[in-house]
Amino acid sequence: MIREMNPIHLNALMDYVDGQSVTPLVKLSASVSNPNMNEPLQQQRATSDAFLEQALAAAARVHHTGAWRSIPFEDRALLLEQIADDLDEHLEDLALIEALTTGTVIRQARALVRLVPLAFRQAAKQSRFASKPLALSNQVTVERIPWGPVALITPWSASSISVAQKVASALAAGCPVILKPSEWAPHTSGILADVIARHDLPTGTFQLVHGSSEVGMKLISDARIKAVSMTGGQGAGRAVALACAAHMKPVQLELGGLNQMIVLEDADLDAAAEGVVSALITLNGQWCRGMSRLLVHRSRYTALLMRVLERLEAVTIGDSLSPDSDMGPLIHAAHLQQVLGQRDRLMAAGGIVHEPTRMPDMPGYFMEPALITNCQPADTLDEIFGPVATVHMFKDDAEAIKLVNRAESGVICYLYAEDEARARAVAQALEVTNVAINGVSLLGLHPQAPRTSWGSSGLGESGTIETLRFFTGGRAIGIAGG
Repeated sequence: MIREMNPIHLNALMDYVDGQSVTPLVKLSASVSNPNMNEPLQQQRATSDAFLEQALAAAARVHHTGAWRSIPFEDRALLLEQIADDLDEHLEDLALIEALTTGTVIRQARALVRLVPLAFRQAAKQSRFASKPLALSNQVTVERIPWGPVALITPWSASSISVAQKVASALAAGCPVILKPSEWAPHTSGILADVIARHDLPTGTFQLVHGSSEVGMKLISDARIKAVSMTGGQGAGRAVALACAAHMKPVQLELGGLNQMIVLEDADLDAAAEGVVSALITLNGQWCRGMSRLLVHRSRYTALLMRVLERLEAVTIGDSLSPDSDMGPLIHAAHLQQVLGQRDRLMAAGGIVHEPTRMPDMPGYFMEPALITNCQPADTLDEIFGPVATVHMFKDDAEAIKLVNRAESGVICYLYAEDEARARAVAQALEVTNVAINGVSLLGLHPQAPRTSWGSSGLGESGTIETLRFFTGGRAIGIAGG
C-alpha cells in the first residue's frame, strides 16, 4: 500500500495467486521506466509456469465448487461496493503511478482514476438487475450464468480504468478472475489487488499474474479459461482470437484503429480546433480514441489549420507529474521510435510536418504533436497511436464519407457541424463503430453508451451493461408447454 510516494519509487511487483502474495520469479529483459527522464525504475517480471498453473487450478476450483458464483448476487454487489469505498482512499496513489509510468499528465490521470471506484459501483448496480432470472411465463425462466474462470488482458494506456472495468464486471457476473496487466504498466493493478485482498472474497476468486504476451497466451490457451476479455493492438487481438477459437471461447476484443475527424463547412471552427488539439494530446495521443486523420471541407481548410497550429503553439509539453503540463512523454523508447517512424514515412511520401509546440529540455521520450499535410489519402490508412495526424481536404459530404469508409477499422469518428440533422445523416453513412458530434471526450458520449468494436477494431461491445453480460451465458429452464 502506498501512502506517500517518492516520484521515482515503485512498490515491488507481486503476484496474487490462490491467496498468496509472492514475487514473480521470472526476470524479463526490459524495465518499467520513468519516461520523463529516460530512466529505468524497475525490472519487468513474469509469473513462473508453476504459479500460473496454480492460479489456473485455483480459478477452476472456485468455479467448480461454486464458492463465488453461489454467493447471492446482492451479497456480491455489496462486496463490490465495499471495494469501491476502499479504492476511494487510493485515488492519488493510482494517479501518481499512472502519470509516472505511462507519461499521462497528472491532471488527466486524476480524472481517469476517479472512474476506478465508479466502475465497481456501476457493476454492483447492474448485477442487481442482470442476475435476476427473467420469467417468460409461470413455468419458464431465462437466467444468465457465469461462464467460469476468465482471463483479463489489459493495456498500458489508461491502464487503471481498463483493469477496473473488466475486473468489476467479471466479478459481478460471478466469474473467477485471472488478471494479466501490461508489463509496461502493472503497478496500478497491484494497488487494486491489495484492496481486493482485504475483502472477504473466496480464496482464488481474484488473482493477479504478470509478464509479457507469452504469459497472456498461456492463460488464454488453457482449457480451464472459459472466456477472455482483452484490450490492446490489432496484431495481439488476432492472436488472441485464434487461440480462443481452438476451444470456442467467447472473446471480447477492443483493438483500436484509424480514428478520423470530419469538419463540415458549417462547423464552429474554434470548437473544432479545440477538438483537434484534444484528440491529438489527450494521453499524449496514446489512446484508442486518438485521432490519426483530420478531414476538412476545402472552404475551411486554411482557417482551421491556422487555429489548430496557434493552439498547439500554446501547449506545454513537460514532466507528466507537473500540474502545469498539458502533454507528457510517450511511454517508452520503442514506442517513441515507432511513432517517429510513421511520421518519417509520411514525410518521405511527400508530407509536410507542422510542429509548432516547444519541446522541453528533458531527456525523456518526448515528441511534438504534429499535423502532416500534403499526403495522399491512400498513404494515411494506418493507426498511429501517437500525437500525429494527417490533414486532408474534401469537397462535399459524399467525399468525406467515402474517405472515412475507405479505412478498414476505426473505433470512433469525430464530426463537427452546426446543422445537427445534417451531422446525424453523415454519421449514419459512416462505417465506423461510434460517432461523436461536436465533441471529443475521454469519458465517452454517455455513461451507458457502449463502446462497440467490429471489423479490425475488435469484437463485441464493452460498457457497464455489455461487459457484465459478456461474462455470462443465457440459459432457459422451463416445463414443456409452459
